[in-house]
Amino acid sequence: MSMERWIRLIAGVFILTSVLLARFVSWHFLWFTAFVGANLFQSSLTKWCLMEDILAKLGVKRSG
Repeated sequence: MSMERWIRLIAGVFILTSVLLARFVSWHFLWFTAFVGANLFQSSLTKWCLMEDILAKLGVKRSG
């Protein structure tokens, strides 16, 4: 799987998990959802993503 697909998968899992936790545990988990969204927004503007660096260190190949 490419780096971009891994990032999309991880972001999706984080968001869905935090929404479920907000629903069944505490609404404060929505702050985690906002954090993920803010990081996606930031990475679109700066072209830098922390998760991309983490995945690269784990050996995931960058596409292209």
